Amino acid sequence: MPAGESTRRTYQVRTFGCQMNVHDSERMAGLLESSGLVRADGELADVVVFNTCAVRENADNKLYGNLGQLAPVKEANPGMQIAVGGCLAQKDRDTILKRAPWVDVVFGTHNVGSLPTLLERARHNEDAQLEILESLDVFPSTLPTKRDAVYSGWVSISVGCNNTCTFCIVPSLRGKERDRRPGDILAEIQALVDDGAIEVTLLGQNVNSYGVEFGDRQAFSKLLRACGEIPGLERVRFTSPHPAAFTDDVIEAMAQTPNVMPQLHMPLQSGSDKVLKDMRRSYRSTKFLGILEKVRAQIPDAAISTDIIVGFPGETEADFQATLDVVAQSRFATAFTFQYSKRPGTPAADLPDQLPKAVVQERFERLTALQDRICAEENARQIGREVELMVTAGSGKKSAETNRLSGRAKDSRLVHFAVPDGTEAPRPGDLVTVTITGASTFHLVADPLPGSVYRLRKSRAGDAWDRSQAESCGVPAPAGDSPEGKRSVSLGMPVIPVRAGA
Repeated sequence: MPAGESTRRTYQVRTFGCQMNVHDSERMAGLLESSGLVRADGELADVVVFNTCAVRENADNKLYGNLGQLAPVKEANPGMQIAVGGCLAQKDRDTILKRAPWVDVVFGTHNVGSLPTLLERARHNEDAQLEILESLDVFPSTLPTKRDAVYSGWVSISVGCNNTCTFCIVPSLRGKERDRRPGDILAEIQALVDDGAIEVTLLGQNVNSYGVEFGDRQAFSKLLRACGEIPGLERVRFTSPHPAAFTDDVIEAMAQTPNVMPQLHMPLQSGSDKVLKDMRRSYRSTKFLGILEKVRAQIPDAAISTDIIVGFPGETEADFQATLDVVAQSRFATAFTFQYSKRPGTPAADLPDQLPKAVVQERFERLTALQDRICAEENARQIGREVELMVTAGSGKKSAETNRLSGRAKDSRLVHFAVPDGTEAPRPGDLVTVTITGASTFHLVADPLPGSVYRLRKSRAGDAWDRSQAESCGVPAPAGDSPEGKRSVSLGMPVIPVRAGA
């Protein structure tokens, strides 16, 4: 539908980058809907918002490529508005309006809440609006939120970062760490559970350093234990911790709190102590491996994932071999592997001994070959196990051919499963127990073979899914479906992909 033809203006938020950006986009959507806009459903939106990333390679090229495609669309639809926010907006500021003067609004990471006002001001004044704050004006979690699924959601416990990793520009764009009070966090989690969610993921730039602002070094482990006291909350995850601040009390809280899932994302970045020092990572490979050993001692079935950067300036073949050695010892369930590339504004961009692209590529291929083999071997070990899955709304690429649904195990492994003939199919948010019958490098399979198990447990999250589908179609949910007459809200489903290459 062309812009302006609908009686209510429509919007679309396009997200690039990390989980923080995904969660920020939920805030942007909530703000726009609170201002009277409705989400575009396939048609051309009246308002298009880009939530950008400054960390991923070619982030600026992706943005300007998308903006270039919209230039003729906007020219044909004068009432259309385009906004650019996020880390790249915080970093580049005036550059965006110089390169794409058809953009209406540029806003930063610290003033997401200004988006509706800036859009209205741009429309009223018929002039582009640029507003970049240097510090947070309103904690994002106080803003309206429009989440994407009803069964699971992100909950931000902190924003910003106090570390000084030489490859990372995030601290200069997101600012120093700001922690939410535990009561506010738990109240938000309770509200999500009341609306049908059974899973939350606690989110922070360095989630386990939570409490630094108010001086409690065990605040994060206490928060995990408090989550265990919330009735109806069945799954708790968190991302991403920092090895330097990962303490034994957190491991104990994970092991002793039943609804904290046996999954841990622990960024390695490099297995070379020299490279870690050059990165200013403030831990060494021995400490990293010691953390994994302690976690597995208390949580034997824990699936551990990681981040690794290949080709950091000055990385020698011996340094890279050290990374391969740590990966081989760690037996990661999955790894996000990245080729180092310069990020303007980071200390690493000015380091000597920047490696040739061909060298970085060759090392990257060796690393991913090793990790892919480990993934396949670790997944093969799951065959024959009974696992409980939370059914997700998205299915696999071949679901139409295989008639399989998809779900996440407690350890976050992706499982494609088939429902036995004559058995009731689950809804997204329901829980099924299945027997793993097959494995590949990046997912597991559970088919109804002789001797295999299939059990369905309907959940409040499945009920909430039914209500949300009825509401989206304009059909009222059956009487009594919504407790106390509450309207359910949609909750963002945290998804951890298997591996990402730069």
